[in-house]
Amino acid sequence: MVERSDRAPLLDWEEVPSAEKPGGTSPTKERLSSPSNSRALGCSAPGFGWSSGPGGPIASRSVSNADGCSAPPATSSDLAGTDEALPPNKEEHLSDTGPREVSLEDRMVKWEEKDQIVSVFVVTFNTRSGNMLEWCLPKDMDLEGVEFKAIASGSHRVSTDFIYFRKGCYFGLACFANMAVESTVERGARMKSVGILSPSYTLLYRYMSFLEHQVRLQLQSPGHYSPLEAFYEDKRALLPPSGDGVVTALPANAWSAAINHSMHPEMKITHPAGCMSHFIRFFGEQIMVLWKLALLRRRILIFSPPPVGVVCYRVYCCCCLANISIPGVGVAVPEFRPFFYVNVADISALENELSYVACTTEKIFEEKKDLYDVYVDNQNVKTYRDGLKPLLRLSTADREKYRKLTEQRQMLLYSQEENGDCVSSEEDLFILFFLEQNNRIFQTLSEVAGSPDPTVTQESVRAMGLDPHGDRLFLLHLLEIYGYDTLLVSEQLCCS
Repeated sequence: MVERSDRAPLLDWEEVPSAEKPGGTSPTKERLSSPSNSRALGCSAPGFGWSSGPGGPIASRSVSNADGCSAPPATSSDLAGTDEALPPNKEEHLSDTGPREVSLEDRMVKWEEKDQIVSVFVVTFNTRSGNMLEWCLPKDMDLEGVEFKAIASGSHRVSTDFIYFRKGCYFGLACFANMAVESTVERGARMKSVGILSPSYTLLYRYMSFLEHQVRLQLQSPGHYSPLEAFYEDKRALLPPSGDGVVTALPANAWSAAINHSMHPEMKITHPAGCMSHFIRFFGEQIMVLWKLALLRRRILIFSPPPVGVVCYRVYCCCCLANISIPGVGVAVPEFRPFFYVNVADISALENELSYVACTTEKIFEEKKDLYDVYVDNQNVKTYRDGLKPLLRLSTADREKYRKLTEQRQMLLYSQEENGDCVSSEEDLFILFFLEQNNRIFQTLSEVAGSPDPTVTQESVRAMGLDPHGDRLFLLHLLEIYGYDTLLVSEQLCCS
């Protein structure tokens, strides 16, 4: 059973306001100051195109690239002027000497209050024409192809599903439902999906219950769009007049300051244990293989038959494995982009991607070997690239790390049961485990690079938490991809 607090209000598009606590501290501010309750994007470096940051995209003003996505933003220290950035109860305290510096928390509070829905739509399955866009707002929004994203291939086999996807520079969430009807025209089944688009996927989960309710309403009373119209008017984003798809948001330089308070988005799975714990239990020790491939920025494609919602969360979890919080590390490497659900219409887009993680329900993708580096079918991780095949074997250090991760999880569960620890969570444990492991690797590499003898030895490899023999190939790939070409590798690091 999913806790009600994990979902948006069911029958209305309005958020339920939290009661203010004594002392005037807003719930939002308290959430920002609490590491265990806060969430920020955990998978993408800030300021690169459509990537998201704490609570949303990290662009202030961006310039569109040829591919339609935003270039790294030219940020400013102000959101939209001092008067807009300050909470109402602080405006009267401004002195006459000049505008006061706006704190990071004030900016983040202001950002969290913004609604960032750029489109709402209804997709239906027509027995003659297939998937069709039935209705949308705004009317001039480019939604070409969204009908194949909002209803995944093979969805006729399931009664309900939810799908995360990418559409151009935006992210989408759609809720699908399949209802039996006594109609020969509809061949006994009516299938629809109601979805939304946003510049960020971190807040889409808030509207899942609303979308679930609306798709049921559309099945029972087709053409009843007034709740969707009211929702769009209430939540729509304020786009600039140029229509370039850029939303005024939290400045990029706020990301690094906020990383100590937040590690990953509030993107909760329908499983009560949470998506990351479910993800790691599903893959077991193979999680260490996925960790290495994610850190190497490989193209990872996950196949699964419908329902696809839980697989979309595996895409998110893969991105979290590659978190790095050391400033400057990974700036020159390809961004690890979550595409979420993809279909054959996305083939041309994937052909141009150097690094991504996505999921699909279409088995034909397995034959498109030039589109991916790693193919994941259920719990089977495989590659057709000879240079990567040795990375699929677990090293001694991999098994040791997985053992430690399992022990930490058991200790956390014991603490929760015996001591009533409600602050720590499995999600934070798993996210921080891999973040610290990644930071450990790159911190060691930076120290070796700055030493008089920049040679990677067995001792330095062990200091990274790696196996000098079993992880030698992984280390060589890592040095090449992250630009540590000045480092020498000791001849003692031999293949086992």
